Amino acid sequence: MSEPVSGDETIFAPASGFGRAGICVIRVSGPQTRDLLEALAGGVPPARMMSLRVLRDPQENTALDQALVVFFPGPASFTGEDQAELHIHGGLAVRQAVLAALSEIPGCRPAEAGEFTRRAFLNGRMDLSEVEGLADLIDAETESQRRQALRQLDGGLGAQAERWREEAISCQAMLEGALDFADEGDIPDQLENEAQAKALNLSRALEEHLRDARRGERLREGFHVVLAGPPNAGKSTLLNALARRDVAIVSPIAGTTRDVIEVRCDLDGLPVTIIDTAGLREAGDVIEEEGMARARGRMAQADLVLWLDPADDPAPLPPDLGPHLHVITKIDRVEAPVTRGDIAIAALSGEGMDALLARLRDAAESLFGEGDALITRERHRAALNEACEALRRGCAQAETELFAEDMRLAARAIGRISGRVDVEDVLDQLFSSFCIGK
Repeated sequence: MSEPVSGDETIFAPASGFGRAGICVIRVSGPQTRDLLEALAGGVPPARMMSLRVLRDPQENTALDQALVVFFPGPASFTGEDQAELHIHGGLAVRQAVLAALSEIPGCRPAEAGEFTRRAFLNGRMDLSEVEGLADLIDAETESQRRQALRQLDGGLGAQAERWREEAISCQAMLEGALDFADEGDIPDQLENEAQAKALNLSRALEEHLRDARRGERLREGFHVVLAGPPNAGKSTLLNALARRDVAIVSPIAGTTRDVIEVRCDLDGLPVTIIDTAGLREAGDVIEEEGMARARGRMAQADLVLWLDPADDPAPLPPDLGPHLHVITKIDRVEAPVTRGDIAIAALSGEGMDALLARLRDAAESLFGEGDALITRERHRAALNEACEALRRGCAQAETELFAEDMRLAARAIGRISGRVDVEDVLDQLFSSFCIGK
């Protein structure tokens, strides 16, 4: 087994939030972990068992805190190296005293951002896609984002990418075998035909996942809804109603909203960003004109535009409006039933709001699908596009050597998703599959 990649330094950092709390968790990782526990906690506790210890300053031998200490010997730890956690009391003075004592121990230093996870990757405890899944899980704001991130952290993308990479390596191995058996009659043709069939099937599989309307990326970013319409159409009132708090100034004075206001919402577990914009009309001044230019720009980029049309002051739909809902607002101001538009609401009284929320939820779900997209970042998509290009190019090659090279490039591109790129895998596949040299 290879030695952990950690260098000579042991790192430490709080793993829980800052501020006053009941408990603060400090993580430690590196080659001096055992020595650190000897110096600070009076000894190394049994592996993976919480032990109550008095932490002492190694320099002055004064008590710092009573803490629960747990030791995780490498390589069976998060980072793949010796690791420990100190569960201390969460007061600021206690935390500062313990961190100061740790910094005085030779070979120990505060960790840099993401350094624990970086060591986990370098030591083979996580692949790149799992690292990204962990980052997304930490950033998840809604239930659907949490589920998607957890699937990636559990290795869903990494395992599938590894299967695809092995297929590309298998194709390359067959082609290398065909070259080695060039003087064996029909063996080269047989191997090349089999390699081409496998490459075509792999290309189709990758293309199927690439035709996912970027659902995974969109789920990470959220569903963007722009509120647009003339001044005093009820945009800010609707924004406050959707956000369930006062985030925008509501005034009968036209042109109150001059800039773009964004609010992130959790709509039944789906991430939605509601964007309030300046009312569209003939500009009154330079600032209002800039606000309307920004409004039009956000409308062009939106996943859905809610065009707000006051019931008592009709505002026709503008031309060339993209995906949208024609929302009639302020229906509590008119007596006759409203017959135009897609949906009618009164944001202040709540009338029609449940129906509007249902329409927004349906639109978001149609964009995100079931939340089971495999590709969640542009990096993944670029790697698979590069692999598909190599596979298509390889299948069209007349020369076996060029076909084999394209399969190597395809395998390498796919391997970048998980970070597992190793040319020695081709040799392993050759020896195990074709018994060359027997």
